[in-house]
Amino acid sequence: MNKKLHIIGGGLAGSEAAWQAANAGIAVTLYEMRPMRGTDAHISEWLGELVCSNSFRSDDAQTNAVGLCHAELRDMDSLIMKAADAHKLPAGTALAVDREGFAQTITKHITAHPNITLHRQEVEAIPDDGAPVIIATGPLTSPALSAAIAVHVGDKLAFFDAIAPILYHDSIDMDICWWQSRYDKGKDYINCPMDETQYNDFIDALLAGDKTDFKEWEEDTPYFNGCLPIEVMAARGRETLRHGPMKPRGLTNEHAPTIKPYGVVQLRQDNALGTLFNMVGFQTKLKHGSQTQIFKTIPGLADARFARLGGLHRNTFLNSPSLLDRFLRLKSAPHIRFAGQITGVEGYVESTAIGLMAGKFAAYELAGQTPTLPPATTAFGALLAHITGDGDASTFQPMNINFGLMPPLKTITKYITEKKRGVKKQNRKLTLTNRARKDFADWQTTLPL
Repeated sequence: MNKKLHIIGGGLAGSEAAWQAANAGIAVTLYEMRPMRGTDAHISEWLGELVCSNSFRSDDAQTNAVGLCHAELRDMDSLIMKAADAHKLPAGTALAVDREGFAQTITKHITAHPNITLHRQEVEAIPDDGAPVIIATGPLTSPALSAAIAVHVGDKLAFFDAIAPILYHDSIDMDICWWQSRYDKGKDYINCPMDETQYNDFIDALLAGDKTDFKEWEEDTPYFNGCLPIEVMAARGRETLRHGPMKPRGLTNEHAPTIKPYGVVQLRQDNALGTLFNMVGFQTKLKHGSQTQIFKTIPGLADARFARLGGLHRNTFLNSPSLLDRFLRLKSAPHIRFAGQITGVEGYVESTAIGLMAGKFAAYELAGQTPTLPPATTAFGALLAHITGDGDASTFQPMNINFGLMPPLKTITKYITEKKRGVKKQNRKLTLTNRARKDFADWQTTLPL
């Protein structure tokens, strides 16, 4: 086997895999079909384009599993995290980015790397020239390549994913809205308050609004619970949104401090200029006309102008526990690896982490080396274990990183200081992340050069 590698897909996972393998001296050919062929969600030709939220979620590496994954990516010289840190926007304890600058930075680094050749073309068949392949085409894999993958994996699972609207900052009425992060952790969000009547009228409008129709072959496709359309959440109960993206907890309306909002819609900065804001948690399958009409009833958004309305697209992923080995190789065709969202991880950092490991594993294999696997006590190891064997193949669904994927503390006594009583609840997350940080550092020392 020569030291060449094909990577199909220039999203977060594919770009990260290419970066890691190229830095290890591998000659990488990266294929991205945009702009030759577009998708239902992308709008640019940049590599690593973010098509949904511009948030990488919590950046707290001490008490949050997502923040822990951020830290592990940074430890491994992640290109995606370099770009995210370089284009960070105000978002409280979250890591939100200017999506255009972020994607342009990734594209710049990939195209400038001497070991990476970028081809702008659709790949309709899996390359068979003897070099290994990483498929990182994500949830919007083209029909032709999907058919080629199906030859190896048989039936695939699918679900629907939705995109939230983006609006212009200067169209928000700040005489009604105010700046505040929950529990006064900064002033990084714009809040639109609703009283009880306004909230209930809004729920009624969501339920009655015109929705995107499914094609016949899509009717049995489920939604992913981590990215439900706003109107689907509303249909689960009138109070659902008040305990989800519209919860009023931790907020005080500066225009009426003695009146507690019944519900709140939050807006988060979406670009470095601060001219665009996205509606947090407001992914939707409402038709565009209904979106404009309904969302303008939100207090403070009566004159809102939308830079992008929400949308719905089909999302595909593999039943990875039954198909992939521990090094992300297809059991039936070990020269093929999968990475990113198509493996059944959900979220930007999770996709990036799997892409990073796929690129590393391929590079080690080409160099004749066998790496150790990251411990299941780490974010990397927990994600990898879930999609390559620990997850139940019969009920497998896309999964974000969370502490529930890691071994419980009570089974690993060397990390527990409170004997017999176990770890106190308030220290549990910190103890988990301390364990993970130590184990990750130890794992790095075992990796081949």
